[in-house]
Amino acid sequence: MRRMTHHIEQVIIGRRDAVEAAVVVVAAAGHLLVEDVPGTGKTMLARALARSMGCSFHRIQLTPDLLPADITGTSIYKPSDHTFEFRPGPIAAQVVLADELNRATPRTQSALLEAMEERQMTVDGTTYRLPTPFVVIATQNSVEYEGTFPLPEAQLDRFSMRIAMGYPRLADELNVLRAQRTQHPITALAALTTAAEIQALQQVVTQVYVDPVIDEYVLTIGRNTRRHDDITLGASTRALLTLVRIAQAYALLAGRDYVVPDDVRQCAVAVIAHRIMLGSGARLRGASPEHIIRDLVEAVPLPTQRTTRRPER
Repeated sequence: MRRMTHHIEQVIIGRRDAVEAAVVVVAAAGHLLVEDVPGTGKTMLARALARSMGCSFHRIQLTPDLLPADITGTSIYKPSDHTFEFRPGPIAAQVVLADELNRATPRTQSALLEAMEERQMTVDGTTYRLPTPFVVIATQNSVEYEGTFPLPEAQLDRFSMRIAMGYPRLADELNVLRAQRTQHPITALAALTTAAEIQALQQVVTQVYVDPVIDEYVLTIGRNTRRHDDITLGASTRALLTLVRIAQAYALLAGRDYVVPDDVRQCAVAVIAHRIMLGSGARLRGASPEHIIRDLVEAVPLPTQRTTRRPER
């Protein structure tokens, strides 16, 4: 995971937090939503991650006229033998970039729901398994609203994390200008791992020890989102499961085989904020889900048990 992070940073300069989040989502077998203004490297992050993984990669450019069959695939009639042959769409790849997801209609967006949750797609009554590992990285611009369709809660709940790229610091932006003077660094980016190694990494993440007090800590955070005065739709059970799995991946990235409370706090905002719905009063005040979740997590007392390490055998 560390080697992948350093490898991708050859292309995505000065945004280690975003790169680490992308690597962690892959290790946790999840999906990533990247939201920011145009030109901040959202698409490039997905491309660099796919190249580093050594996996198949397809890009879907979402537009309002795109149909679900343009994503999942369709059956083509063969006059030679009077049969239909199924030709899979771009969703049948190990890394899928759904660029500007919120420009697609809700009907087209729904074509991703089954794929993201069950790693399969159903076309004309036939179910097809998707390749493994399977990761969807979606982007959307946070400043363009005309001609866009907000992502429904069911769609947002399937993204493990939502991150923002942000503008780089002055020194980092200067390095970007110099690095791309003659050619883009991604053209020289080679594969660092294989699909089999990514699958093995995902299996290792599931073995990272989670103490019962960590489970209770996560449950407390989740229940507090459901009782908060400014939140009308709190974190789902899927959100809490994802929070634990992402925390396991962050623990592994830190070189530990057990989760500590700081792992949960590090990723709680990125995992939960996009899954909640604020009340009208909070929206009128201009409150943001990120600030509310950050304050909520900081208000939850840290577990006080003597240790969260894996017990000795």
